[in-house]
Amino acid sequence: MVSGKVGAGVSTLFLLLTMISTGFAQRLNESLTTYLQHLPPGARVSMAVKSLANSNATFEHRADERVPSASVIKLPIMLEVMERVKAGTLDLDEIHILIDAEKTGGDGVLKAYPHRSRIAYQDLLRLMMIYSDNTATNIFINELGKNAINQRMQTLGLTKSQLNRVMMDTLAAQQGRDNYVTAREMNTLLEKIYRNQVATPALCAQMLTILKQNEDTLTIPKRLPRGTVVAHKTGTLAYIRGDSGIVYTKDPFLLSVFVEGVPIPEAERIIAEIALICYTYFSPG
Repeated sequence: MVSGKVGAGVSTLFLLLTMISTGFAQRLNESLTTYLQHLPPGARVSMAVKSLANSNATFEHRADERVPSASVIKLPIMLEVMERVKAGTLDLDEIHILIDAEKTGGDGVLKAYPHRSRIAYQDLLRLMMIYSDNTATNIFINELGKNAINQRMQTLGLTKSQLNRVMMDTLAAQQGRDNYVTAREMNTLLEKIYRNQVATPALCAQMLTILKQNEDTLTIPKRLPRGTVVAHKTGTLAYIRGDSGIVYTKDPFLLSVFVEGVPIPEAERIIAEIALICYTYFSPG
């Protein structure tokens, strides 16, 4: 009899927890749906949010839409770097000799470095991810190879994301050879890093440490409470603003948002407000 009562109690508790979880997910979905419905005309948002602690807490809107990645494509490039480190074919302490022909415009400081400057690959990686340095990125693309980076994404199930050009190749972009990602797939990639399912646990920890140092705080972190830790990678082009990251709250969550069709400051505001809505639900006061 006692055993039966205990079993019934466990089943009831499980059912109650499931109902609470479902209610939470429904409230999150309703809030984000309402927010998206009141955006300015022309604003196109592709997003995916997912709890890292509660599989029922998710929200997706155009999550599988292929969007121009801007610098968010540097996430899978970083992963390929770390997989090469794991394989022993790349040493982050090795020195790269920077030559003028490798320099490119846009974000970053390497374009101002003297010809034949000596830079460790560890520093190139940090420059690519923390300061979104385009020269560092192109060095990695050229040394790793686009095909290898794309094959890595395919292997991980990121079938819609694709690296098609180096940074600042505007002609390629105009010809339709842009880089693409989806909100869902960038969340998938970040979750694999968070759960140590790629490279090695030590290298995953190193990637998260680098992502937490991102200098661009105008999107996901913008309106979150001071001190909130966000491991993320942003991207900006004239026609899109994006951010993919992990927000460390009481209930850590993944969030990838890409906004098209509005000026960049407006897109940044939208991403920041979406992040705040999610934070409110995942970190109740």
